Amino acid sequence: MSEVKTANVQTKIATRDSYGNALVELGKEHENLLVLDADLAAATKTGVFKKAFPERHIDCGIAEANMTGIAAGLSTCGFVPFISTFAMFAAGRSFEQVRNSIGYPHLNVKIGATHAGISVGEDGASHQCNEDIALMRAIPGMVVINPCDDVEARAAVKAAYEYVGPVYLRFGRLAVPVFNDEASYHFEIGKGVELRDGSDITIIATGLCVSEAMEAAEKLSEKGVSAQVINIHTIKPLDEEIVINAAKKTGRVFTVEEHSVIGGLGAAVSEVLSENYPTKVTRIGVNDVFGESGPAKELLHKYELDAEGITARICKELGK
Repeated sequence: MSEVKTANVQTKIATRDSYGNALVELGKEHENLLVLDADLAAATKTGVFKKAFPERHIDCGIAEANMTGIAAGLSTCGFVPFISTFAMFAAGRSFEQVRNSIGYPHLNVKIGATHAGISVGEDGASHQCNEDIALMRAIPGMVVINPCDDVEARAAVKAAYEYVGPVYLRFGRLAVPVFNDEASYHFEIGKGVELRDGSDITIIATGLCVSEAMEAAEKLSEKGVSAQVINIHTIKPLDEEIVINAAKKTGRVFTVEEHSVIGGLGAAVSEVLSENYPTKVTRIGVNDVFGESGPAKELLHKYELDAEGITARICKELGK
């Protein structure tokens, strides 16, 4: 089990910005790093890499499947390519190419998927990918990472570069609080992080829902509920040890994710516990519906994925 100190300053940064900035820093150190984009460099924030290293940025146009194939080929020539586009296109439109051209031969390609989840906001259901974690989890050998803030996102990009094999990185459009302390934070693929101790229940969260879960834990404490909070930044491989130990400690688990409750974090946690330590699990997420157009924060509130919604759902389940 990893532990981390949290910072007091609540600066807000979108993890898609963290992605672009991390690529620039890595680009300074590694000449074999290439970045491919599908005509969305301004949105995915790979434009900052293009400005710094124009000869190592390839705009493939609106041809995500082709971009995936190009990256696969480049990876066999000693390069470490990062392909970048919206999650809906990276995991959805290009699924066959990701599976067969990257996953099947287990190539060293990294997928930077931005604009994931309903917090894409006004772009609406067609662009709000709530199925990408489920899709990528199903590909054999694919690492799936969903960082919660700027510090963790930049560390995740570095870890993805250092890992030899395919990695799916999930980033958001909405600016989220930076609560990890960069000076003390350590990222390790496949290792969950306990952010808060608790004895009554465990909240296991991922991505932007981590900061909301921390706030919900504060609200729950005012109601007499002691909530342990665990950040699972790596959905696959899942830190089974931290999940099982948490279930043994509190006996009641809630998962929170900006993703469908089908096939995502909640499913992964439930699978592990059903096989190793049967425990009551409540999955909080998008409940088998498509999203809709609207301001990101209002959508998170409507789908009960903000601190207020998480608190209300847990209290309802606990009968409080």
